[in-house]
Amino acid sequence: MKFLQVNKLQKDYLEKIGFSWHTDEDGSDYISDKLVCVKENEANAYYEAVNELYDMFIAAAQNVIDNNRFDELGIPFNLIDAIKMSWENEVHWHLYGRFDLAGGLDGKPIKLLEFNADTPTALFESAILQWAILKQNDMDESAQFNSIYESLMDNFKRLITLEENVFDFESRYEGWKILFSNIAGSQEEEITTKLLEHIAKETGFQTNFSYVDEVEFSEEGIFKDGINYEYWFKLIPWEDIAIEEGDLAMLLTQIMRNQKAIILNPAYTLLFQSKGIMKILWELYPNHPLLLETQDKPLTGKAYVKKPVFGREGANISIVKDEEIVKENKGPYENNQFIYQEYIELNSHENEYYQAGVFFAYEGCGLGFRKGGMILDNSSKFVGHIIKE
Repeated sequence: MKFLQVNKLQKDYLEKIGFSWHTDEDGSDYISDKLVCVKENEANAYYEAVNELYDMFIAAAQNVIDNNRFDELGIPFNLIDAIKMSWENEVHWHLYGRFDLAGGLDGKPIKLLEFNADTPTALFESAILQWAILKQNDMDESAQFNSIYESLMDNFKRLITLEENVFDFESRYEGWKILFSNIAGSQEEEITTKLLEHIAKETGFQTNFSYVDEVEFSEEGIFKDGINYEYWFKLIPWEDIAIEEGDLAMLLTQIMRNQKAIILNPAYTLLFQSKGIMKILWELYPNHPLLLETQDKPLTGKAYVKKPVFGREGANISIVKDEEIVKENKGPYENNQFIYQEYIELNSHENEYYQAGVFFAYEGCGLGFRKGGMILDNSSKFVGHIIKE
């Protein structure tokens, strides 16, 4: 791997734009002062890979629905109707997600690790901060695989046009309103949600922000201060709604059935989010060059990673080699279903590991990296990139 040393963004600037989690508990910077050097053909390969993977996820999700395989993915029963309804009606548009990938640099093959399709974070860092680093260092601001902001604008327009063409958005737009929500208490989730609100507002939508406990839900729709919103974006995992707020899950299902509101990201993204779908992918596309073998039981004869089907920040993940656990993270997901995915080493440099995250909004639209240990967790750092031969 090759890196480019840069002048880091100052903390007063980060604070000014609302980016408050710039310093980790140990006092170290969350945003790296180096950029990963990515060749143009490597950036193109990341783009092509996620576009192909998304089509494969669609086929795998269709297989799950057609064959009633929800249990294999750990899908809560009270969301199955919502998943089916959102899948069958194209108005339930997938706004954005993030593919986590191994490889892609120094000749290493790109391999899918998972797809954060429902509530992906690292959006502000990827869309705004790594671009700002280039600008501050007087570098070519276009020398990145990073059109996340513009791609999200276009995908907001597709909520109305429901097709690739977004040029006639204004002729179809009729003052639609989007309410954006997250749970109070997380600065990262709030700034992610408010960035998406800002993009939607710039696109032309009428927008508002509200913590979820301030939103009014009824079978007649989704309301804030008496205003009815046609769209509701929630940076709240669908599985958390199903397990912790069962009444809300049923009410949202009824709202969808009554066609009173459209929820973003759609319920069907929970199929993509479940790591259990990677077993389905391996069944449908055995030995595909972008995939790692994944089963619902330990693999034999090869190293593997044990992962909960729903989990965050590297919790409850184990790396097993020669039937011995060589690395393990504890966490709150020990009662989850698990999948077992073939182990592949991430790109590494000086005993630090780099995982590529490629955002997807109708198509691949931006690259960023997380740096950390063998298992990336909430202590990992964000590393931007520059396209440089």
